[in-house]
Amino acid sequence: MGTPERTPGKLQIVATIFPAYDFARAAAGDLAEVKLLLPPGAESHSYEPTPADILAVQDCDLFVYLGGESDNWVDTILDNIQPRGRTLRMVDCVELLEEETREGMQLLPGHDHEAHGHGERGGHGPGEVVEMDEHVWTAPRNAAAVTRALGEAMAALDQGNGETYRLNAEDYAAEIDKLDEEFADFFDGLDRRTMVFGDRFPLRYFAEAYALDYYAAFPGCGAQTEPSASTVAFLTEKVAAEGLGTVWYIEFSNHLVADSIAEAAGVSTAMFHTAHNVSRAELEAGATYLSLMRGNLEVLRERMR
Repeated sequence: MGTPERTPGKLQIVATIFPAYDFARAAAGDLAEVKLLLPPGAESHSYEPTPADILAVQDCDLFVYLGGESDNWVDTILDNIQPRGRTLRMVDCVELLEEETREGMQLLPGHDHEAHGHGERGGHGPGEVVEMDEHVWTAPRNAAAVTRALGEAMAALDQGNGETYRLNAEDYAAEIDKLDEEFADFFDGLDRRTMVFGDRFPLRYFAEAYALDYYAAFPGCGAQTEPSASTVAFLTEKVAAEGLGTVWYIEFSNHLVADSIAEAAGVSTAMFHTAHNVSRAELEAGATYLSLMRGNLEVLRERMR
């Protein structure tokens, strides 16, 4: 697919992942053309950019990307071209949290379980590399902050329409703020806030926002699909001990691990959509960050009582 023709008078915005794309198109309204670089259903951690992608990044007015470990391929592009326009990193719009390894998680090769304090925030040893969790959009308050930052960035690029970009961004951010309040009210009404994921857990910011206690098979950026028997046993025991009725998995997962844990514990499974990417059907049906997260809230209301 070639680089789209530029529409005279409209900003050209390129976003790497779905959340950035959604926030950008909300702020832009009909004043800009927003392109999603990562194809629907693609895995951002292993994505290989096409020549058309590289040209789109080079020629756009605003390039929006995450700025985390999964964006190494973006760094490769930026190291080899000189973008004509401005760049904005989502991770620069919010306060970052460190990646967290919880008790029972299948560790990445080279990770020291003891150094991470089994999920407790301890000190770091001399020379230890501390990775920051990049899945910032999973907390609605962060999503709202990124949306507002995008409105300001567009206003700076197209000052004649600056107030419209700011108003568009504020309208969408206000809806996200309202959703944040709905999540907070829901979790405040629960006696327990424990979730077990038989999957990766890229929801650290979501968990932090609502004081959730969570356990998972793999860290947020883990590439493994086969947990150890001890990990499965630990999570199965945790489901039983906490009296949970659901084991969770994330979008595009084969959910085999979640199924295995749920079967052993005698409970059911459900999906939590992290909104990292969407399927083509979801994109064509008009999915938004808000619609996906509202869907999560409805599932949570059904499953956590």
